Amino acid sequence: MKRLGIEREIIDRSVYDNSVRRFREAGILLPTFTELADPSRIPSEIHEALAAIDPDSPHPLNLFRVHWYNGGDRKHRVPIPDHLVLPPSLTGVDARIVVALGDRFPMIRAHKVLAAYGCLAPRVITGQFDPTSHRAVWPSTGNYCRGGVAISRIMNCHGVAILPAGMSQERFRWLEQWVAGPADIVRTPGSESNVKEIYDACAELELDPVNIVFNQFCEFGNYLAHYSCTGRALERIVDSLDPAGRLRVQAFVSATGSAGTLGAGDYLKERFGSRIVAVEALECPTLLYNGFGEHNIQGIGDKHVPFIHNVMNTDIATAVSDRATDGLGVLFGSDAGRQYLAGRRGVPPSMIEALDALGLSSICNVIAAVKTAKYLGLGPDDVILTVATDGAEMYGSERQKTLARDFGGRFDAVTAGEIFGQHMLGATTDHLLELSRLDRARVFNLGYYTWVEQQGVTVGEFNVRRDHRFWRGLRDILPAWDAMIDEFNARTGVRV
Repeated sequence: MKRLGIEREIIDRSVYDNSVRRFREAGILLPTFTELADPSRIPSEIHEALAAIDPDSPHPLNLFRVHWYNGGDRKHRVPIPDHLVLPPSLTGVDARIVVALGDRFPMIRAHKVLAAYGCLAPRVITGQFDPTSHRAVWPSTGNYCRGGVAISRIMNCHGVAILPAGMSQERFRWLEQWVAGPADIVRTPGSESNVKEIYDACAELELDPVNIVFNQFCEFGNYLAHYSCTGRALERIVDSLDPAGRLRVQAFVSATGSAGTLGAGDYLKERFGSRIVAVEALECPTLLYNGFGEHNIQGIGDKHVPFIHNVMNTDIATAVSDRATDGLGVLFGSDAGRQYLAGRRGVPPSMIEALDALGLSSICNVIAAVKTAKYLGLGPDDVILTVATDGAEMYGSERQKTLARDFGGRFDAVTAGEIFGQHMLGATTDHLLELSRLDRARVFNLGYYTWVEQQGVTVGEFNVRRDHRFWRGLRDILPAWDAMIDEFNARTGVRV
């Protein structure tokens, strides 16, 4: 199980000692998962030192900004995670759709930097990754490889990004500024749907023992970071909106991606009794129909069931078309679209300005939340929680492609009304399935072909995840990791 990132003891003492020396020399402190879940626990001297540090710089203290509590300037901490409560004038439903904003995270302006830390830090403190000799390989369809490269660099490690060649130009431009050299960006064939090709590239790189692959789809550090940090951040938002306890949290909605973010749904279900809604692209409906295909909702992955997806705890699966996310992406980012929202829909100016915080997968989550609200017949006292994984800045080139392909290079008020009516107001409960026990078993079994037949997981390792006790047991790892982080920091002797 070492490759799955759930060890809680030192595996190789010599590797561990190398890491201690490297971190001591580089002046690197590691935050605990408790501190990232509740940044008020971060020591005051670190908080004060952060005020002088650019959140986009490769400075080791930016590890202490890898949480949901950064303000709009991403320099100062806020008591409640930044979020949007989308008005009915935008969503067309009465339910409160609450969106936590991932573009507040440091370095990459996306929440995947949290997942990357959740995968690398445990490997360092358990002596499984040697920053003096290993290369950290980050397979991804977008933001996770950027987060991995960023975390690697500020932890004085060598990071390598693997992603499909068809991803947005902005992602590649960012990577070019952060990797050590061009060879550290590995472009695989295809686009968002081509996860298998990424796995193939990883298998080739793993033939060299210097390469350690951090596969977000099967690294439980990804799941645990979101269970602990994202789950608690969303809980804090709900508590701030509803101090009297009158609101009903009905669902947490998230595109499947690597399924790490869905871990927050497990936390929220335990806290509020809410449903977990897994979202995929209609053009590649793997969970719904065992389907396949190509799409452009960048960052959500598909054609397989991630190993860290707690399928047996998932309540609803639904699909959103990339025609909807592409079209609304243009609407939200254009002058004509914003004028339509203000003049015809009465969306408040502050909300229109905040649409910059919604990238393609974020828009996907919002549409799926609207579909869920309609399916469940929710009203104004009901809450649906979701996340904006990243903002619009990563998709300027994609908006231009959509504008040219679908709108002949022009986007006016009439077109804005058509797109909004079709994809937001017209979001329906089609391609939505409330999962029965048999449905869950079908989706769970589909993962066999990826993980057992292709990736070498044993049948026992695969099947144990059917049992809720397995997932509950994982949470005991977090306090063990925190204790090991404290011990590791004590050995480095680094002080701010």
